[in-house]
Amino acid sequence: MNVALVVLALTTQQPQDTIVLKPVVVTATRIPVPAVVVASAVTMIRGSDLQARGIRTVAEALRGVPGTTVVETGSFGGQTSLFMRGGESDYVKVLLDGVPLNRAGGGMDLAHLTTDNVDRIEIVRGPASVLYGSDATTGVIQIFTRTGQGATRVGTELRAGTYGSIQGAADMAGGTSRVGYSVRASRFASDGLYPYNNQYRNTVVSARISVTPDDRSDASLTYRYGDDIYHIPTNPAGEPADSNQRSAERGPVISLALGRVIGSHVEARVVAALNEARVYFNNEPDSPGEDGTFWSRDYLRRATANAMLTWRARETFTVTSGVEFEDERQRGRSEFSASFGTFPDSIAVQRWNAGYFMQAVLGVAQPVAITVGGRLDDNSQFGTHGTYRVGLVFHPRDQTRLRFSAGTGFKEPTFFENFARGFVQGNPDLDPERSRSWEAGLERTLAAGRLSVAVTYFNQRFRDLIEFTFTPPPGDPNYFNVAGAVANGVEAEITGTVATGVVAVVRYTYLHTRVVEQGLDGGPSGQFLAGQPLLRRPAHTLVPEITATLGDRARLTLGGRWVGERADLAFPPGGAQRVTLRAYTRVNLSAEYDFRRPGSRGPGLVLTGSVQNALDDRSEEIAGFRPRGRTVLIGGRVTFGL
Repeated sequence: MNVALVVLALTTQQPQDTIVLKPVVVTATRIPVPAVVVASAVTMIRGSDLQARGIRTVAEALRGVPGTTVVETGSFGGQTSLFMRGGESDYVKVLLDGVPLNRAGGGMDLAHLTTDNVDRIEIVRGPASVLYGSDATTGVIQIFTRTGQGATRVGTELRAGTYGSIQGAADMAGGTSRVGYSVRASRFASDGLYPYNNQYRNTVVSARISVTPDDRSDASLTYRYGDDIYHIPTNPAGEPADSNQRSAERGPVISLALGRVIGSHVEARVVAALNEARVYFNNEPDSPGEDGTFWSRDYLRRATANAMLTWRARETFTVTSGVEFEDERQRGRSEFSASFGTFPDSIAVQRWNAGYFMQAVLGVAQPVAITVGGRLDDNSQFGTHGTYRVGLVFHPRDQTRLRFSAGTGFKEPTFFENFARGFVQGNPDLDPERSRSWEAGLERTLAAGRLSVAVTYFNQRFRDLIEFTFTPPPGDPNYFNVAGAVANGVEAEITGTVATGVVAVVRYTYLHTRVVEQGLDGGPSGQFLAGQPLLRRPAHTLVPEITATLGDRARLTLGGRWVGERADLAFPPGGAQRVTLRAYTRVNLSAEYDFRRPGSRGPGLVLTGSVQNALDDRSEEIAGFRPRGRTVLIGGRVTFGL
């Protein structure tokens, strides 16, 4: 069975809501299953909705998902991090058609990950290491590239707006019953938020081809190449103080997937994936005579291969078993030069991991569904580690669903935490960071399907958190497994049809975090202080949104986001100190108008416009860093058939 075609056929039947739970999901179980039997909290975002709302990056798309917090250092291209359910910013595994996008150890900068050529995004909240290994400590995000269908159509688009921003793209997609393809190239450039040295450029090429030679076989090839450069005017305190600091990253992401149905009940699937990146950083003197120059050049590679067998028995019992091998490498050089000397450094490290997993889903077509899974990972650096997940779903009627799940997750250390040498010493004996979690949820549909309510309570405990200390004992490394923390909260979502073509959604997240085991640095500026909340995690987040479809051609979306107070670290003169950032509000508006008649296959013109932070709220997301003010982008898209 062709997974992509099954999911695509079902998703095209959905109403035009912005974010909906699909009939079939893949990421939660690694195989397509009805969403009604999935015990985890799942949100799906459609690429067509993102395009209609003018959302350019995945980070922007995730801001409205319950349980997630996205923070960025202000300007286009600035460091952008994701916190899910109170976990660290490297606790979420991000996949593109099965390719891990995280660097070794889970780090992920979402600033450059765009929504180009995206069919849908699936977000699974809760630990998922049982299926995906390291990094899936608090959740998994998988981006699926669009597969073309029907007659070939070509599109071009152009948008421009504030901060000297301009975005252009060209794409083509089409296919037959046996072959589908899509390709898109885009470029975004901006002068940035600051008056000097803040330019940003992002270029993306994305392509996918899928082949179904017969009813029992399928194959797909995905390719994505990114080329980004960001000029950084700020120091760690967020102050504009540097006119020559910049970073760049470029490299491909490749995925090859093959599937074959064997007999009447068994499906075999093999996936090979590669993620390569060349990362550059330069910081020359800002003026003649200024002391100090730093540069670094790194090559990072993450190669993955996995094979799965899935056995289905009359749509009531499914067993999946698999093996996954991953090879991670990094090599690079850096140099710091000043009047008192030159200090070169280099790194050349490799780490591999073999994972073996099995999962059973019972009662696929029954009122009660049970999911049980286990995994064993064998890592060349920290040895063996086991994870598990269990889930129970009770859906006596189509209008009601009760679910419960519990499981564990883990994250391996970064290469720097393990192998750093020089001013900072890594610790090769670090254990992986671990999580243990359980959640319970209720979903209910009311008013003949016009109103739906979903509420989830979650409880997580993190242990063996890795902390950095500036002052280790003589001869000891700078990194240790020390701290522990808890995070619990509530995610709620209400969706209702207000009138014909008008849908309103309100999402609310309550999050309580607390450090239960003190870190090494017990001072007021410490990251892990016993009894204190974790940094940059707001206790309250409210996201209302209303979408109106006017006739067959116009669509308006008005959305807001209120983020409550949260703790952070500021870096004023004299050293770091803890601060409480005030709540902020962002209001966004988007609109599009399609001049083409409904159902027409001829040339089309769509005018689009978006306003982010319409009220020009200048409250900080991160201590010391200015946010973007009111940001307007206006443009259009032209399509025609070949």
